[in-house]
Amino acid sequence: MKQYDELCRAAGDVSRETYEQLLIFERLFHHWNKSINLAASGSREDFWSRHIVDSAQLWRHQKTDTNWTDIGSGGGLPGIVVAVLGKPAGVTVTLVESNRKKAAFLRSAAVELGLTAFVRPERVETAVQILTPAIVSARALAPLSRLLDLTERWLRPEAGRALFPKGRDFQQEIREARDHWRFDLVEHASMVDAMSRVLELSNVERLEH
Repeated sequence: MKQYDELCRAAGDVSRETYEQLLIFERLFHHWNKSINLAASGSREDFWSRHIVDSAQLWRHQKTDTNWTDIGSGGGLPGIVVAVLGKPAGVTVTLVESNRKKAAFLRSAAVELGLTAFVRPERVETAVQILTPAIVSARALAPLSRLLDLTERWLRPEAGRALFPKGRDFQQEIREARDHWRFDLVEHASMVDAMSRVLELSNVERLEH
């Protein structure tokens, strides 16, 4: 199966049951997207690669962490995808989404798929005062420098790490972020687009000017 093989290439070994759950999530997404505009999903033919697989590739960098927070979760990309992939490993995913309609979709998807996922319908600035994730992710939410503004408390030295998928302008975003921040960075090649990267950041500190 082309889709299953594509998923395993991006995320690592994935069971058929997990694959089937992601297919259910895909159907749920398209159903809800008709009425509440979860995201610009593009064509159904492209959705699996552009959104499911692109989100799933974050899972290969999970290591052994079981406490994951996804901010600006929107339509569950990557938060719900990560929760599905992490279900067999007992990973808990918290999804922070301030839009109430999108938060309702996330709750519905989590229940239908039997996920250990908790939805917080609030702004990131509120959640950051309460949560202590080992991993934080965000996809298509904001430029890197702004993401560090939002998640600084979670990524300070000896704290958690971030996984931020970035498009073809990732180098410019890194340069701009380094004007204001010091951080350890690992650039992981994207499994979907050779010109994109998954940025893994840790030991984040704000520069004094």
